[in-house]
Amino acid sequence: MPSLSLKIVQDGGAVTRKVKFDSRMTVQDAHKLVKEKVIVPDKGKEYGLFLRSADSSLSGVWLEEDRTLDNYMLRDGDSLDYICRMRNLRVRLLDDTVKTLQVDEAKTVAELMMEICARIGIKNYDEYGLCHEEVEEVEDAKEKAGTLKRPKDRDVALEQLSRKLNTDDNVAWLDQHRTLREQGVDSKDTLLLKRRLFYSDRNVDSRDPVQLNLLYVQTRDAILVGRHPVTEQQGQIIIVFLEN
Repeated sequence: MPSLSLKIVQDGGAVTRKVKFDSRMTVQDAHKLVKEKVIVPDKGKEYGLFLRSADSSLSGVWLEEDRTLDNYMLRDGDSLDYICRMRNLRVRLLDDTVKTLQVDEAKTVAELMMEICARIGIKNYDEYGLCHEEVEEVEDAKEKAGTLKRPKDRDVALEQLSRKLNTDDNVAWLDQHRTLREQGVDSKDTLLLKRRLFYSDRNVDSRDPVQLNLLYVQTRDAILVGRHPVTEQQGQIIIVFLEN
C-alpha cells in the first residue's frame, strides 16, 4: 500500500498534525480519516481540505471529494489546510448597500451567484458577477453624479476612450468556475456585485425595484466615468430617462 504522510494544518498554522494516508484513497475517505485524527472545535460545521498554492499563501485549490490524493501529486511532508467551509462574505451593491452573507467557499463563484442573488432579490443571477471594488472609479463617479463633462473635456476624453476601447469588458471579474479562496479572496475583502452580461432588455422586469435600481446606478456611473462615451446631450437624455 503506497503510504503518504501529510501535515494537516488548522487555524492558519496554529495547529499541525501529521496523518498517514493511502495515496490511492479518495479525498472523501481521506477527509473521514482526518476527522478521526484531528480535534475539531465545532463538529457540526462543514470542513474541507485545501491545498495552498506554492506561489501564494492566499490562493490554491480545494480537494474534490470524488478524486484520489494521487490526482494532486502530493508528496510526503506536504501540507493540507483543514478549513471550515462556511465564511462571511461582504458584498457591496452599486447603490452603496453592503450585505454580509454566509457562503460555502468550497463552491464556485457561479454556484454562489445563485445564492447571493436569491438573498438580495435578483432573479436573473446568471447575468451578474463579482469583482473587486474599483475604489478610485467609484469615488470619481460619485463626484460627477448629476453632471457631465464640459464639451472640450468631453472631446478629449472621447478620443482617448475610442483608442483604449475602455468598456465594461475590462472589469476584472472573478472566475465563475473557481472558488473564492482559489482566487485569493480574503475574508476581509468586500466584493462588488455588478451586471456582467446583458442578454436582452426583456430580462429586465420593470416591476422589480431591486434590479431596476442596480441597473440605473451601473449605467449612470458607466456614463459619468467615461466607460460609455456619449455626447453631453445624449448623456442628459439617458440619465433623465433612467431616473424616470
